[in-house]
This record gives sequence, C-alpha cells and structure tokens, in this order.
Amino acid sequence: MLGLVGGGAGSARAEVMMGEREPLVLMRFPEAAEGFLAWLRAKKLSAHTIRGYESDLRIVAEIAAGAAGVVVEELEVRHLSGRLVRCAFAEFADPRSAASVNRAWSAWNQLFGFCVAEGLLEGNPMAAVPRPKQPAKAPKPLLGDGSAAVTLLERIAAGARKARDPWVERDLVVVALALVTGMRSAELLGMTVGSIGGCSGERRIQVVGKGGRARSLPIEPPVEFVIERYVDSRLRRFGLGVLPRSAALLVDGRNEPLRRGGLQYLVRQCYRYAGVHDRVQKGTLVHALRHEFATRLAERGASAHELMELLGHSSIVTGQAYVASTAREVRRAARGNPAYGVLDRLRAEGGEGVSG
Repeated sequence: MLGLVGGGAGSARAEVMMGEREPLVLMRFPEAAEGFLAWLRAKKLSAHTIRGYESDLRIVAEIAAGAAGVVVEELEVRHLSGRLVRCAFAEFADPRSAASVNRAWSAWNQLFGFCVAEGLLEGNPMAAVPRPKQPAKAPKPLLGDGSAAVTLLERIAAGARKARDPWVERDLVVVALALVTGMRSAELLGMTVGSIGGCSGERRIQVVGKGGRARSLPIEPPVEFVIERYVDSRLRRFGLGVLPRSAALLVDGRNEPLRRGGLQYLVRQCYRYAGVHDRVQKGTLVHALRHEFATRLAERGASAHELMELLGHSSIVTGQAYVASTAREVRRAARGNPAYGVLDRLRAEGGEGVSG
C-alpha cells in the first residue's frame, strides 16, 4: 500500500469555489491514490496488476512532487497540471522501455479519470502527456515448425524433468492444458476442480479471464485422460478420498494451490529438461505456450473470430471483420492442435509413457 495519506486540514475534503461551477474537492495525492486503488480492487483486478499500478503512481508522483518543491505527502491533486505531469513523465520515461511508460501512462490516465468523477479535477491532464507508440507485438511461439511442443509433451510424459519429489502427472497436465487451451497463467492458476464440466467427449473448462470475462474452452478425450490420471495421482499422493469442486485444480508438492512463481519455475524446468529451452523466445515463459497454441491453430486454418473466442480477447485485430462461429466450429478449430496427437497416442498406450 502507498501508506502516504497526509494529515491536517490540507488532507480533508475541503472545497474551493470555481466561479459558478461545481466546487472542486481538495485532496492530497496519497489519499486520492488510495481511493483509486480501492476502486481497482473493487473491479477484481489481479493483485499483480494493482501492485504495478501502485508502483507507477508512486514513482511518477515522487518526481512530480520534487518538481513542485514539495514532498509527496503534501502534493495536492489540483496542482497536478498537464505541464507538471508531462515533465514528470519525461523524467520517468528516460531510463524505461516504451512498454513500461505505456503502463504508467494508463495508470495515471485512469487515476485522473477517477479524480474527475470524484470532483477532484475539472479535466484529465493526461491529454497534455504524449503516449509512446509501440510496434505491434508479434506472436512469440516456440521457435521452429511446431515440433518443440511435441518434444516437450513426450519428454515430460516420459519423466524427463528431474526433481527431489517427481510428479510427472502434475507436470504433464500443466503443460498439456497450456498447449491445448491457450490459457493465461492467471487462468491456469484460477481453475478449480469444478471448472471442468460436461459429459465425456464434450467436456469444457470454464475460465474467468481479463476484466472478469468468462469463456468456455473445449477439451478433447486425450486431455480428459491426462487430467483424470493427474487427479488420481493427487488423491494417492496426499491420501485423499475425494476433491471438493472448490479445490484448486493445480497444486504444488504440499497440495497447496500452485502460485505464479511456482508455475513459472515448473514450466522453466520443463523446458530445460525436455531440451527445448533454446526454443523459448525472450520475454516469454508460460505465455510462450499460449502463443504456440494460437500460432499452430492459425496455421491450420482457425479463423480470427475462433481464435478470439478461444483466447478470450475482447476484439479481433483492427480491420478484420467478425465472423460468426458456432460452438461446434470452435471445438473443431481447437481439435486441430497438434498437441492432441501426442496426448492421444499416450492415451492409446494406456499411459505407459507417463511414469507415476
């Protein structure tokens, strides 16, 4: 938390008359920032996202306060003019990438929108702050012709990943789910046992993605098989009789919900022991599997609209028309994933390649 709420009369919600217009509410920056962060939490943004916003607000505010000749605790919202914020962003941007500046720009833009709605400002000063242009992001699947994903699945299923307490079924289900659903890290970690529904052969995973948007992802029998073997291994490993629907689907070696750091470590180790670490592009880790999912489906004819539904994007890339697709068409597109070939073969072999 920022922990910078000032005291005294200056921090109270005093009002200043602006001619015949509605009076502005006087408030210092720390108090306004705390209110804004509380508003973000009410929107159910991830803790990671909120921490990033909080950091960007604090750093730019400190620069602005220094330029104004005050400490942050004494910085009033009404004094955050376009010129002052622009100067602060110029200093903030100097050692940082365009992506980092864009994130901070977005945080401050939303903060000022909140301040306008709360009556702390008449308008949003970010109109005076240029936003850096970023080149369109190219997908970053595993390098090569798609064989890296096949190698990854086969070697993890064979127990390639070495650990003090090996758990092949858990490692395989993590990699398999990422490759055949394209889920984000947070979506993988947010799954519960009850997220999987439907009858055999028609099962789907209910996912809550960015912005609280829900979507339903089809999975095929080979993945059902991998999930069932994983759940059975989990029951045996921890001496359990049954898992409640509310239980986290993916867990660590102590049967605690798998967390972001643990997921990243697990996937990194899987790449390493499967010998495909050199196929992972810079700046990706778990997300490389999501990009691999989308890239290979696109190569096999999935439409932009089908990919939008499967990936949970809010819109198709600018210039592309929406294409109506039925649930059956989306399932057929997902079924074209080459990872299913490996998993289907493992199922046909009765799981002999999966060491438990």
